[in-house]
Amino acid sequence: MLKVQGLTKSLPDGKKLIDDISFEVDRGEFVALIGASGAGKSLTLRCILGLTSITEGSVSYVSSDGTVHPLSELKGSELRASRTNIGVIFQGLNLVKRLRVVENVMLGRLGSINPLRSWLYGFTDEEALAAVEALERTKMAAHAHRFTGSLSGGEMQRVAIARAIHQNPDIYLADEPISSLDPGNARAIMELLLPLSKKRPVLGVFHQPDMVARYCTRAIAIKEGRIIYDGSPRLSDELLKDIYGTELKVIESEMSDEVALKQA
Repeated sequence: MLKVQGLTKSLPDGKKLIDDISFEVDRGEFVALIGASGAGKSLTLRCILGLTSITEGSVSYVSSDGTVHPLSELKGSELRASRTNIGVIFQGLNLVKRLRVVENVMLGRLGSINPLRSWLYGFTDEEALAAVEALERTKMAAHAHRFTGSLSGGEMQRVAIARAIHQNPDIYLADEPISSLDPGNARAIMELLLPLSKKRPVLGVFHQPDMVARYCTRAIAIKEGRIIYDGSPRLSDELLKDIYGTELKVIESEMSDEVALKQA
């Protein structure tokens, strides 16, 4: 379980970028953070991970063995150790394009092995086999020995998910994993993320209310740094207007283009 309580990030002048963000995500939940651009969605995720310092509040998660990890209280090596149990799918993918696909997946466990062993000996055959099994789950095993830079955007996103799966994490966090993908690839990625939530909590930042309604179990809307909604992922038109403002017209236009492509 992930627990976020009173999360606040302020600038030196006192302006609050996110203000009193509180929620929990449990196993079996696929939760979406939604909102207009600049609302504070990705910043919230960065604060949860400890990649951005927080002004107030707390973040913790409970691992599969019952251990409580107080992320917001940890620093340095302790924080890095706790983060090895969080499978992160970054918006920018963070893949090394000059490496082969299977090597990128194995990097997911780099933080959990002895640095000296990783430098002198690399990964074991068992770790390589586990990486290929993760690629099989994302339907990328056939590309295991291709150079990652030769893949399409959708294929690289599948590799990023396989890397997170290979970590065998206690929770998955995804920062706009489908923002740069076409509708077909976006649906394919959501269909990979959905079953992960059956065993581990999944929290993602999304910008597509139609995808959230179709795949997620819950939506948390952030507006101007504060939570204004937490509930069913199927939002009314009125609520969508409140959450997205003028940006909703752009989103609706993109959704109309998708429908037109399907009918063509």
